[in-house]
Amino acid sequence: MHGDRLGRKKLLVLSLLLMGGATFAIGLLPTHATIGSAAPLLLTVLRLVQGFALGGEWGGAVLLVSEHGDARRRGFWASWPQTGAPAGQLLATGVLSLLTALLSDAAFGSWGWRIPFLLSGVLVIVGLWIRLSVDESPVFKQALAQAEARKADVAAEAEKTPLISVLRHHWRDVLVAMGARMAENISYYVITAFILVYATTSAGVSKQTALNSVLIASAVHFAVIPAWGALSDRIGRRPVYLIGAVGVGLWMFPFFALIDTGGFGNLLLAVTVGLVLHGAMYAPQAAFFSEMFATRVRYSGASIGAQFASVAAGAPAPLIATALLSDYGSSTPIALYVIAAAVLTVVAVAAAKETRHRDLADVAPASGQGADRTAAAPEDARA
Repeated sequence: MHGDRLGRKKLLVLSLLLMGGATFAIGLLPTHATIGSAAPLLLTVLRLVQGFALGGEWGGAVLLVSEHGDARRRGFWASWPQTGAPAGQLLATGVLSLLTALLSDAAFGSWGWRIPFLLSGVLVIVGLWIRLSVDESPVFKQALAQAEARKADVAAEAEKTPLISVLRHHWRDVLVAMGARMAENISYYVITAFILVYATTSAGVSKQTALNSVLIASAVHFAVIPAWGALSDRIGRRPVYLIGAVGVGLWMFPFFALIDTGGFGNLLLAVTVGLVLHGAMYAPQAAFFSEMFATRVRYSGASIGAQFASVAAGAPAPLIATALLSDYGSSTPIALYVIAAAVLTVVAVAAAKETRHRDLADVAPASGQGADRTAAAPEDARA
């Protein structure tokens, strides 16, 4: 929420240091054998720091790009921060796959698990250099200058509490953002995380084979996200998002049927198609959420909508899927779980207004809530 007061760049740097520091520290944690119950307590604290940092990380990254880039290609440029998810999945799965191949289970359990966390220190250094080199968002600087010029106004006072303003005047857009994330978030964790459990325990696939399928599919996912983002610039955020939501819902039963065959080719096809459809939701999401909120509350609104949904949808998704598999011994309830999330997302996105032509310099909430002035750009300027 401080990103609407202090700026996108400052919060991005702070969130990177928090996330990177906590991740690196996990790799240095003493074991339970060394410090007893303090070990899981420290791990929990560090994971909470990671979660807190992620809330500012995503919002700052997508808004900085959205507010910097060419408005006519905002969907394309804003989709690039979204490639961080498959890129991270590629790195994480690649390192895990390599360690699994090189180390015995005993060695990995003893010290090998620390390597990926310690390697994150390199990414922090690279990321910090990049973020310190980027200028603050011109849209935010313009909004800040306008606020300074009208400090005596009631509106200017409201800007000091963007969180309250979002919850009071933009709650419908927050709900739309949360609903839009349901299928995206839940399907991603089912396809990339739960699949490692399901494929190895129910389909008899080796852990290495399952990891390899996710690794290859993540590379395809990385490649298609900018393509989906570019398509959203041509036909709109909502149509592309709906393609992904409907597609993921329809794919769930074939997804598990292919995995149940136990063949690597079918497993790879299941995961790849699932992630391609997921990309149709994930790619336009950055621009879509950015365009829903006015500049003075954009960081708060986009972050609240995205991260509340992550807590409600993504975080428990692997646990819920695992519990459903344990209770029913079948993939059918898990498929229905994802389909239900897809229905919620379709309803939320269908209820939203198209935002592709909105001017980020001073945009009213997409639902028409609040007292912000609508400043839609002329069509000829956005064509």
